[in-house]
Amino acid sequence: MRYLRTVAGAAMIAMLPAWVQAATIHVTGTGTVVAEPDMAVITLGVSEENREASEAMERVSAKVAEILEALELAGIAARDVQTQNISVNPVWNNNAVERKISGFEATNTVAVRVRVLDSLGYVIDRVLDKGANRMHGLSFQLTDDTELMAEARRAAVQDAMAKAQLYAEAAGVTLGSVQSIEETGNMRELGRMDMAMMAAPKGAPVAKGELTQTATVSMVFDIAEPAGGSE
Repeated sequence: MRYLRTVAGAAMIAMLPAWVQAATIHVTGTGTVVAEPDMAVITLGVSEENREASEAMERVSAKVAEILEALELAGIAARDVQTQNISVNPVWNNNAVERKISGFEATNTVAVRVRVLDSLGYVIDRVLDKGANRMHGLSFQLTDDTELMAEARRAAVQDAMAKAQLYAEAAGVTLGSVQSIEETGNMRELGRMDMAMMAAPKGAPVAKGELTQTATVSMVFDIAEPAGGSE
């Protein structure tokens, strides 16, 4: 009976898929590359209040028209200017005995891509001069991030392969072929700041910093049998 159980157990192991029986090394690799941004995106707006909604919007529209003209004169192409939001909302008088509408607030928000970073401070000054009274954000980007992402991915794979080789050597085994590669994440962040002025003498000082792109991969390697196989 013991012999039969042993034979049956061996048969069950033989029926298991190859990936269950194979010895493998699982590693995670991270690749990080740094680049200077070559483009900025400003999100700005104009907001005005008035007793009449139409008057509030008319004032906003007049200022936005001046801002758009100033952007054109500053060399910003029409394709790099996009309206993000237009709204009119009631302004409530909460100090009165009875809560009521005291007027309306009109807002127009625009996103502007600045492709020549040396002019960024000047562009900001110009839109403020023309009536922009809301600055919702400033971000730095790359016009084309394809190569930056590719470099980060290559670095992540190289890092994973180096780890796998180290583990194999430490364990006294031979590293085999790659069984799988999976990207488990990528992230971009603004890194070290460079406080150099990127504007005309009267332009607002702007720190463009650096963009850091990180990629992470998970890899599985076979553990190869030594030459001659096992006895």
